[in-house]
Amino acid sequence: MRRFIATLLLSFIACCHVAAASPVRIKDLVEFDGVRGNDLVGYGLVVGLHGTGDGLRNSPFTEEIMANMLERLGVNVSGEQFRPKNVAAVFVTATLPPFSRSGSRIDVSVSAIGDAKSLMGGTLIMTPLTAADGQIYAVGQGTIIAGGAQAEGEGANVVAGVPTAGVIPSGARVEREIDFDFTQLTTIRLALRDPDFTTAGRIEAVINSSFGRAVSRMLDAGTVELDIAASRTGSPARTISRVENLTVEPERRARVIVDQRSGTIVMGDEVRISRVAVSQGNLTLRIEETPVAVQPNPFAPGETVVLPRTNAEIVEEPGIGLAEVSGGTSLAEVVAGLNALGVAPRDLIDILKSIKAAGALHAEFIVH
Repeated sequence: MRRFIATLLLSFIACCHVAAASPVRIKDLVEFDGVRGNDLVGYGLVVGLHGTGDGLRNSPFTEEIMANMLERLGVNVSGEQFRPKNVAAVFVTATLPPFSRSGSRIDVSVSAIGDAKSLMGGTLIMTPLTAADGQIYAVGQGTIIAGGAQAEGEGANVVAGVPTAGVIPSGARVEREIDFDFTQLTTIRLALRDPDFTTAGRIEAVINSSFGRAVSRMLDAGTVELDIAASRTGSPARTISRVENLTVEPERRARVIVDQRSGTIVMGDEVRISRVAVSQGNLTLRIEETPVAVQPNPFAPGETVVLPRTNAEIVEEPGIGLAEVSGGTSLAEVVAGLNALGVAPRDLIDILKSIKAAGALHAEFIVH
């Protein structure tokens, strides 16, 4: 099994190396200045639940918003005491995509904020969604699709997934457009998702080569500036449509990412290890308490005494003897060798930490 895992790991690394060598579209490497979404949030009410709503005694804000909504509809509930179990207060979140126009629809997410047990089957009542400037940009309403289930009896209950959160596909209609005139831009900045001087230089070179003149200019490791006037396309939209499909081979930093909880190790083929020696073993300490009760002879004076008896031993489990790694070896080869020897994933993580601490692992080491 471990040999199969080692073979699978080498195949994965080889695939990553092939992917790194293949060109990638510029649109998949950068964000265009001005082309961005905006986050929206709202506070609303979900009705129609089957007895799984908020307990209004523990969630007074639900009763308050429900009373305000009924009064706006012409129903006077002042001084009344009502305790429905089919209502829940929720936060509604959404992202307004760039260049969204009035009347278009966007998806929304709904999450309970009270002690509701489930939102399955509920309907979100008309909820205004505001942006950071306090303006209303969309209004959400519709039936919630929850991704969980819950069942309970007299003595136990079971929950699968998260029934207190759900989505409404196309559940909000855009009511206000972002005040931004994209056609008036004279320059556009391309922001790299992973800043790198080599990648930014390659993007500058391929854009200038495509247009046959100096259209772009690298400002730093994460920014390439595009001159709209020099592109002679007539509009920023045409310039971006031509630039975003150009392909570039991105440069990656050598990284090793480790997840200690799951024992997952992800690495790139660029990782290298200098000349180093590795030795690894496990010690197991076992302590067993077996107290003995000593009683006096029959009819003799005295008390029963408990004498401690402790058995302690240290067991050294088989590990890796002193092994030497030659300089310039790739981490993939080292990991494959350790897997072939039967090293557990968590022991492998400890070995990589020690190699990094010794200064022999030439890569960015990230531990989660």
